[in-house]
Amino acid sequence: MTQPDYTCITGGTVYDPANGIDGQVRDLWIADGRIVAAPSDRAVRPNREIDARGLVVMPGGIDMHCHIAGPKVNVARKMRPEEKRKAAPLHRTELLRSGTMGSVPSTFATGYKYAGLGYTTAFDAAIPPLGARHAHEEFADTPCLDKGIFVLVGNNHYVMQSLRKKEPQKLKAFLAWLLGATKGFAPKLVNPGGVEVWKSRQNGNVEGLDSIVDNFGITPRQILRGVAQATNELGLPHAVHIHCNQLGMPGNWSTTLDTMQALEGFRGHLTHIQFHSYGGGDADENTFNSKVAKLAEYVNAHPNITVDVGQVLFGETTSMTGDGPVGYYLSKVYGGKWFSGDTEMEAGCGITPIKYKNKSLVHALQLAIGLEWYLLVDDPWRVAMSTDHPNGGSFLAYPQIIRLLMDRTYRQDVLKACPPQVRERSTLYDLKREYTLNEIAIITRAGPARMLGLKNKGHLGPGADADITVYTPHDNKETMFELPRLVIKAGRVIVEQGEVRDPVDGKTLHVTPDYDRAIETDIRSWFEQYYSIGWRNYPVDFDYLHAAENVPTI
Repeated sequence: MTQPDYTCITGGTVYDPANGIDGQVRDLWIADGRIVAAPSDRAVRPNREIDARGLVVMPGGIDMHCHIAGPKVNVARKMRPEEKRKAAPLHRTELLRSGTMGSVPSTFATGYKYAGLGYTTAFDAAIPPLGARHAHEEFADTPCLDKGIFVLVGNNHYVMQSLRKKEPQKLKAFLAWLLGATKGFAPKLVNPGGVEVWKSRQNGNVEGLDSIVDNFGITPRQILRGVAQATNELGLPHAVHIHCNQLGMPGNWSTTLDTMQALEGFRGHLTHIQFHSYGGGDADENTFNSKVAKLAEYVNAHPNITVDVGQVLFGETTSMTGDGPVGYYLSKVYGGKWFSGDTEMEAGCGITPIKYKNKSLVHALQLAIGLEWYLLVDDPWRVAMSTDHPNGGSFLAYPQIIRLLMDRTYRQDVLKACPPQVRERSTLYDLKREYTLNEIAIITRAGPARMLGLKNKGHLGPGADADITVYTPHDNKETMFELPRLVIKAGRVIVEQGEVRDPVDGKTLHVTPDYDRAIETDIRSWFEQYYSIGWRNYPVDFDYLHAAENVPTI
């Protein structure tokens, strides 16, 4: 029998939390793009050997919540020409395509820069179903990453109609059909019901979970509860992905707690939780404060809930969100350019430039509140690193966040440059916890993989995708994590010392849950009555996907 084409990474200090490996010197064997067990015959030699002695080896990074493709991202790119002029472009070479940077990099630049940080998988977290084909087309030009999309359903008219008519089976079947049609990965709720109210009346929004949604006579609580139950019953690998109502508003922590309680034990993932953890009221800076301690206490006691942070970093960026009213609100606060989009029957969005300043009490508290979440959630498996790229900051800031979590002295130095009220209105300065390398591997790799239900990612055991990052140890952890020694994707070295060597194409991760096909008659009738696009033209064909991988239900 022919011997497999083996690669062996030898002598590295391995951090693989999913398999209980915390800084152990190990060899890793790779064949056919996956991790494999070492050959039982010790006489077998690898075809290639990578010497990792003295280096740190982890699975490839996973960004489970970012905005890197689709209609609103493309608008944001065009909206910020001043950024493109300031940021040095990526020039075309014999190997690489050209690209532009700034807070919203172009497609090729996005792939190269993620890979340059050691990330090999990323999920765009807010795609309207009608924009799915556009997102997949941009994914085709985003190299080095496996990718997937979360599909917006929290203001979808068919979803709300099914809830109004108390037809949970129809809702479940529709969600399954919609995910299959869009080649999506999970359902996403953004300000459930609130975007529909915003589109229905000037400056409209819902105030809480029991507000009535215009034209449908239902509440955000019903949307949340109905979609969470359907997601659980469908056995989707990832829980319903929830962007709570009242994002960014002072006093919104009570709505966030209400959202957690409304899940009633069903799985739920609350995203960019930092933006939903504010005390105070009426946009009054004098009362704005952190409520992380109360919310984290609830999360610690309820294992059905996971979160990612949406960490704010100081600097200039672009706010883009499927939450139309929030986009408008921010444009009024910052007085800059503003874009609002309306996706018929489905969703909306808002885009505006934003700059976070360390001398702003609100902005400094936002930074502190994000870091509090990492440090106050007891179990790192239930909190994932994110900046809600680019809303809180660029994904390129992940090494700085790692340093803030691992180095309390640095964290305190950053806070000392902020308004002194931050120490009074948050607990961050007094928190002594410092993350270990193993915990960093959890919140950036193993934890997101578990939350997403990706059994082949986030670990280095046999059968895992051979997505591996090799780092050079350094006392300054920002330095260590911003320049990996090697990045390996599907067994191939794609980055070496910050230089892209092999810009491979990644896979598209999606789900195709089973459903009662009889519902298609009703959906077709709905399309013919209300949509401007034909039923047959709505689903995304597999030709739009590169190396599609269907992730099974659980």
